Amino acid sequence: MSQQAITQTIQLPDGRSIELETGKLAKQADGSVVLKMGKTMLLATVVSVKEANEDVDFLPLMVDYREKFSAIGRFPGGFLKRESRPSDAEILVSRLVDIALRPLFPSDYHSETQLQISLISAEENVLPDALACLAASAAIAVSDIPFNGPTSEVRVARVNGAWVINPTLDQLNDADIDLMVAGTMDSVVMVEGEMKEVSEEEMLEAIENAHKEIQKQCQAQLDLAAKVPTANPKREYNHEKSNEDLLSKIQSFAYDRFYAIAKDGLADKHERAARFKVVKDEFLATLSEEEISENSFLLTQYFKKVQKAAVRDCVLKEKLRLDGRKLDEVRPIWSEVDYLPGSHGSAVFTRGETQSLTSVTLGSKMDEQRIDGAVIVDSDKFILHYNFPSFSTGEARPNRGPGRREVGHGNLAMRALKPMIPTGVENPYTVRVVSDILESNGSSSMATVCAGSLALMDAGIKMPKAVSGIAMGLISGENGDYAVLSDILGDEDFLGDMDFKVAGTKDGITACQMDIKISGLSFQVLKEALHQANGGRMHILGEMNKTISEPRNNYKPNAPRIIQLTIPKDMIGAVIGPGGKIIQAIQEETGTTIVLEEVDNQGVIDIVSTDQEGSDAAVARIKAITAVPEVGETYSGKVKSIVAFGAFVEILPGQDGLLHISEIAHKRVEKVEDELKEGDVIDVKLVAIDPKTKKFKLSRKALLPKPEQQN
Repeated sequence: MSQQAITQTIQLPDGRSIELETGKLAKQADGSVVLKMGKTMLLATVVSVKEANEDVDFLPLMVDYREKFSAIGRFPGGFLKRESRPSDAEILVSRLVDIALRPLFPSDYHSETQLQISLISAEENVLPDALACLAASAAIAVSDIPFNGPTSEVRVARVNGAWVINPTLDQLNDADIDLMVAGTMDSVVMVEGEMKEVSEEEMLEAIENAHKEIQKQCQAQLDLAAKVPTANPKREYNHEKSNEDLLSKIQSFAYDRFYAIAKDGLADKHERAARFKVVKDEFLATLSEEEISENSFLLTQYFKKVQKAAVRDCVLKEKLRLDGRKLDEVRPIWSEVDYLPGSHGSAVFTRGETQSLTSVTLGSKMDEQRIDGAVIVDSDKFILHYNFPSFSTGEARPNRGPGRREVGHGNLAMRALKPMIPTGVENPYTVRVVSDILESNGSSSMATVCAGSLALMDAGIKMPKAVSGIAMGLISGENGDYAVLSDILGDEDFLGDMDFKVAGTKDGITACQMDIKISGLSFQVLKEALHQANGGRMHILGEMNKTISEPRNNYKPNAPRIIQLTIPKDMIGAVIGPGGKIIQAIQEETGTTIVLEEVDNQGVIDIVSTDQEGSDAAVARIKAITAVPEVGETYSGKVKSIVAFGAFVEILPGQDGLLHISEIAHKRVEKVEDELKEGDVIDVKLVAIDPKTKKFKLSRKALLPKPEQQN
């Protein structure tokens, strides 16, 4: 007899339903929920240790989303045939869930907490990423872990003009807006997605539609938790040391000094940090070594707290930024292209103390990025990688490859640029963009967008419009006042309440990403931030256009040229030849790389080479192979073999015809060998094609002058 479960059902606007189930699986976790939608099932579990580690002043939260290949009856790729390190797609889903959940835990809760979300059953046309946050939040809701939720996350898409919540994969292919939105009952906490040049108003409408559904899903979680006896009350905890007397002393000593430094508006972050450190050192000089030793953790924590309060108050009262800028002012920009002579395209983009060196590499279809997921199996022709070395912030630490942050920033920049990358004949290339952040002081992902746009134009990719990006910040006061900041610094990101990145062209938004550090964000503030971002983006585009305003007319000399041919499907075998013999010979003899695939019942051939002569030779060979012989045409052919009744002549590669002995000359020919030998190149005329056998009948004498008749 199976275990009885507690369930709650959610109805989507289009009639589909989502079921939340708890009490059946993974009962030793603090909370566990199975989410079901059709054949798709997610298992979400949460475990949080009872006590926090010593001297921890943050939430050690780990969110891990994984897709089981068995969920859809597939074997994992690779030698081991088992799931291994998370894919980029799994990392991106983990980040989205983390961003939505993290700000909703109590600020003083510091226990190590782990959320694991597994796709255990899948349906081909259902996208599980839109369900992961709902499953995770529901698992917390049915646990005793303190949480200021619930929250949920939905995908909202505009498909043929209509809003669709959690669209299928097929529907998403026809969407011009694709947004993931997370929120609580009363506010939005996260937005991320891509769009095809939409307005700020259209984006806000999408978010509003998503939030209505989020509210229903939050209520469903509350209803589910009400049925679980162990979900309430939440556990009691006390994770923070305190010394109110010490905090008061630091407040009295440092607040005004910190405020004055913030008001001075120092543009150099290292100079600013040095002056903040002087204040701390002066206060420490008033304490004994014993007091410093006993309170080392609290001293660090309280100085951060007082500094944060002073800087935030300065921005709200003085309407000035840490580096002296106005609230909507963008840092100075300089850029240049063609910086790397060995790349197929390159650019340097510098905004304040943030700098990206970006390169573009052009390749063939063989360079496409293979996507081997449990649900999505595909390939990408546009790839963007983002690197963040330690020296970019003046630090010395090991570089152990891209982490979750690098994957997330690269994905955002890729989504911002992708709508402007032409496809088909306009761009036969696989394109790889690599952004190396050489300096960082805020908004390096948006610097990547700008540098990427410049480098792509430098490479000759026919982008119809340039793309720029900007990061917006927010500082809010206790009395309801707030300040929206354009082009935020790293310090403003750390001290502020929001990081809202918006990218797009002169005609609309192409991508965005927003995460907030407070419990929610009103639509009024969101609207103001979007419109202020528009002004910043237009200013940045103007600066970029001073460097390069349209794609170069041609590719760089060292870039591969790709010539694309289309041939009938039944000619594919003729080009490849037995065992690939013919296509391999063409590549070897012409120095080209040839990629042939069947697309829409036709053969599509890409000829890749940096040598024009080699490309032309390969094109000629392929056109000769695929040419259709026509009756009445003359061909220069090679005698392939001689038989008693004539000779077989190759008039086109792989296509022979019979030159009968009677058609060799006007005179009577007794032996073919008297007139021809193997290897001879002769002109022949195609006089007929047998309608049944499709064999070619050739004539040489039809091209020879008739002998004069003797009287």
